[in-house]
Amino acid sequence: MKIITIISLGTVISLSIMGCGKKEIHYDGESLLKHKCATCHNLDMPPKTYKDEKAPPMMAVSFHVKDFMKVENPSDKKPKFIAFFKDYVLYPDAKKSFCDKESLKSYGVMPSQKGHVSVDEVGAIAEYVYDYYDQDKFMEQMKAKAHFDALPKGEQIATKNGCLTCHGKVKSKAAPSFKEIATRDKKEISATILNGSKGKWKGFERMTMPAYKNRISQKEITTLLKWMKKL
Repeated sequence: MKIITIISLGTVISLSIMGCGKKEIHYDGESLLKHKCATCHNLDMPPKTYKDEKAPPMMAVSFHVKDFMKVENPSDKKPKFIAFFKDYVLYPDAKKSFCDKESLKSYGVMPSQKGHVSVDEVGAIAEYVYDYYDQDKFMEQMKAKAHFDALPKGEQIATKNGCLTCHGKVKSKAAPSFKEIATRDKKEISATILNGSKGKWKGFERMTMPAYKNRISQKEITTLLKWMKKL
């Protein structure tokens, strides 16, 4: 069996060619969503809002349809969601919409995407949207964001740049702790962060500190140093 991978317009499609000549096409819903839908729909979770939005954020679409779509058996919800997406994207109609009147008035009915996207592509997009824009996942992300926002600004910078993978706050890990590093001269620490280093610390001679000059600003380094000194 031969496997051929085709990359076209940001969409990855794998064709499995069997001995009998049958082809199985696997569409990448995430890539299709970004390529086909991002022009009008905001794809972030949580979404950013803009004054001149062409269409509602995709998270809002997913949550709204899931909330208003009635099924007797929970296992039927995903297939029904995908079927609705296929029908509405290709044959949109205000009567089919789950949007409230104000939203329809604001955004209007989406134009038919027939000719721009196939039924199978819409199916792959719908499946990804259903799985990705999940309320439980959203709540987890919100909790993680709230935890991150509550951290001191210096710790936010250290977390964002992955510094805590090697450096502990007060205890050493694979590299010296921030508390130990804070005993050095500020200019030396700043230069090390920007340019990287190796062999500067006893017991960590084999560890290499990568250069962060293209990933962190001097302002962020100043904030990081102030936080380290407090440790």
